[in-house]
Amino acid sequence: MTTTSCRKTIRIGVYIPSECQLLDMACVDIFGTMSHEYFSLLGDSAPAPIVNLAPSIKIFSHLSCTHHISDPAVQPGHLDIVLVPGPDPSLDWSDKKKETDWLAAHAARPETDILSVCTGIYICGAAGLLKGKKACGPRNLQGDLAKKFEGVDWVGEKLRWVRDGNLWSSGGITNGNDLVSAYARHSGRFPGPVVELGLVMTDTGDRPQAYGTGQTAMTLGVVWQVMRAVVMGLGKKKVT
Repeated sequence: MTTTSCRKTIRIGVYIPSECQLLDMACVDIFGTMSHEYFSLLGDSAPAPIVNLAPSIKIFSHLSCTHHISDPAVQPGHLDIVLVPGPDPSLDWSDKKKETDWLAAHAARPETDILSVCTGIYICGAAGLLKGKKACGPRNLQGDLAKKFEGVDWVGEKLRWVRDGNLWSSGGITNGNDLVSAYARHSGRFPGPVVELGLVMTDTGDRPQAYGTGQTAMTLGVVWQVMRAVVMGLGKKKVT
């Protein structure tokens, strides 16, 4: 039986130096459902052996931020995971050295994992985390990313997520769910039974790493929807 005093604690920071898309940061809740605290709330519906295995999880963010980057609790060495949800990709990070330095300092520690979701990859790029690495980012922004951050092996056209060292990055929006699911399975931080029960409850983790359709098929699909929208717009003008 695992006692409270020896139960492993995983400390997760959600880094939002600007605004972010809510769905990007929502994937952190998958980690929450793998915690001893969450399983304990389920009572008898959660199998006791799995509840006993589950780590305690502290998430340093909710719907509002709980800490400033200057707070001692979130300094390098105090977080196991830093989740970086996506901001507006047009933001200029050149004048936000404190914010990018904070992220770079965490990434410099091999024991701290950086999880970038969607356009969070722009913050990672501004912090100098990408050169010489494989990275994802949104499929429709691969060209822009390649122009802004050279020396990166961009695989976002084909993959939902990828790992390179302690940097894990995903494609757009709900690919963050795929990333967190894969991280929980492969990082070694979570017991296998705890992970699989958490993924069953959140109904995530079943999509493959590679997309089922290529970039060309995706683009053609978008073009088709644009054509439909044009036709529908013309119909509305006739009615008015």
